[in-house]
Amino acid sequence: MAETVDAIVAAHRAGRLTPRETVARSYARLRAYDDPALFISVRDEAEALAEADAIAKTHADRPLFGVPVAIKDNIDAGGLPTTVACPAFSHKPAHDSTAVARLRAAGAIVIGKTNLDQFATGLVGVRSPYGVPRNPFDPAVIPGGSSSGSAVAVAAGIVPLALGTDTAGSGRVPAGLNNIVGLKPSLGLVSTAGVVPACRTLDCVSVFALTTDDAWTALAVMAGSDKADPYSRPRPLGAPGAMGQSIRLGVPIASQRLFFGDQVAAGIYMKAIERFAALGATIIETDIEPLYETARLLYEGPWVAERYLAIKSLLASSPDAIHPVTRKIILDGARPTAADTFAAYYELEELRRVRDAIFGGIDALLLPTAPTVYTVQQVLADPIGLNSRLGTYTNFVNLLDLCGLALPAAMRGDGVPSGVTLLAPGGHDAFLASIGRVFHADTALPLGALKLAQPPLAPLSRAPAPNEIALAVVGAHLSGLPLNHELRNLGARLLQATSTAPDYKLFALPGGPPRRPGMLRVAAGQGSAIELETWAMSAEAFGRFVANVPPPLSIGTLKLADGSAVKGFLVEAEAITGAQDISGFGGWRAYMAKA
Repeated sequence: MAETVDAIVAAHRAGRLTPRETVARSYARLRAYDDPALFISVRDEAEALAEADAIAKTHADRPLFGVPVAIKDNIDAGGLPTTVACPAFSHKPAHDSTAVARLRAAGAIVIGKTNLDQFATGLVGVRSPYGVPRNPFDPAVIPGGSSSGSAVAVAAGIVPLALGTDTAGSGRVPAGLNNIVGLKPSLGLVSTAGVVPACRTLDCVSVFALTTDDAWTALAVMAGSDKADPYSRPRPLGAPGAMGQSIRLGVPIASQRLFFGDQVAAGIYMKAIERFAALGATIIETDIEPLYETARLLYEGPWVAERYLAIKSLLASSPDAIHPVTRKIILDGARPTAADTFAAYYELEELRRVRDAIFGGIDALLLPTAPTVYTVQQVLADPIGLNSRLGTYTNFVNLLDLCGLALPAAMRGDGVPSGVTLLAPGGHDAFLASIGRVFHADTALPLGALKLAQPPLAPLSRAPAPNEIALAVVGAHLSGLPLNHELRNLGARLLQATSTAPDYKLFALPGGPPRRPGMLRVAAGQGSAIELETWAMSAEAFGRFVANVPPPLSIGTLKLADGSAVKGFLVEAEAITGAQDISGFGGWRAYMAKA
């Protein structure tokens, strides 16, 4: 059966399935799931089927050819009302949001608008007058929020793709509670034009999907600057590559791992750490107390004022139209003064410097998506306290301009999913996808709640795309080593780990620290095969990188073990005078490990 985006598009292109059949299946599954709290509005089926027929004739080459999608109901989709789970706020937009417009242009078919915590305020999924979407694994357990309906719609197989939003974890916590992938892009990477703001300076459109590859397909379609959104940024997107060796993953030191007494969740997190280590990652215990300090700013600081601004008029005219818990939280936003705001921004800038120091020693953070699981009844009894706990590992992310990828990790003994999240500095979305897709595949967990096996992990091409240039690196730019971030900052992706032909010698150049390698070409067959990695990057990024290569190093043409040629680092012959020949180690990584 075609369940993932990749499988659906392939089936449509091969003629094994039509867009009409796929859309009709979504409506049939929606009826069978029989949860009136899941969608706030559903598009007329006949209209959606007619659009599917039209797309079948014109969009076969598009990346989302005939794929049904659901849209969180704080994101405008033309023809459907936007309620933000508040009937008094409901309005019918004349146009799609930029994100939805780009999905449709790629061949996607919108089937409806999903339920959410009102005004996207909450991580629980129970703050809506339209009801609580049913968690497909256990109806007693919360679905997570605020993007509750979108996450459940994907987990239940009603759609393979859905949009959420994520200001404080709303695109990650529901993913963790529904055994699906939640991709939270870097701020500004996806336009928020046509999105009802929660905190306008921190909001982003997120993606729910059954696999990382599917989520990336949607992100690639939506990404790009937008004149209609002043917070849009021209960030490099890149593309997922190979995972690479010795990725440095930070994890909290033991005393900072918070699970609020849930030993099952703690055990699953430890198993996830061990899984990443088995996949080749280097695990580094990291002090994350500054992240917790940042998280406290979100709701204890002036950013709640942004939520207040978004619905100030409604609060004044119809306060009873707002969910009582949501109203209580947002009214606090009227209290901070201008002085409070500036003081908080000063503190945040200091914490961002600490962020830079943290990520200077690691490539990504590996955290639990949520510290524990709660039932609907537990949350109703303590709506603010338990919601706050669920944001333990999410609330600081957008304040620090990090990107995130929430991944399924395991199923608890009680049958409820548990997940982990990868975090990295903004702009490293492709890097997280590169390692996240490998981890998820390694878990062998089923797709969402469908009880179907994941498809085999799609192989990645070892050749650069037509608009890319391949670059070979042999030293500190190797994955997991100190300068690798320079490649990732330019949107480069790892193609493969390989070696040169036996025509080179590797030297540890004099001077330093830090030590530097230099590779010199010698007569054919008179040298050694030297370990290297090839990375692909855009021509613009390649030019920027090469411009900063210091002498006596240069970029030349290397011969690889398979006989192919690639641009890569070489050293001037004069510079090896007095240098140590380390060719016998076979590569810089092995030499540094020994040294």
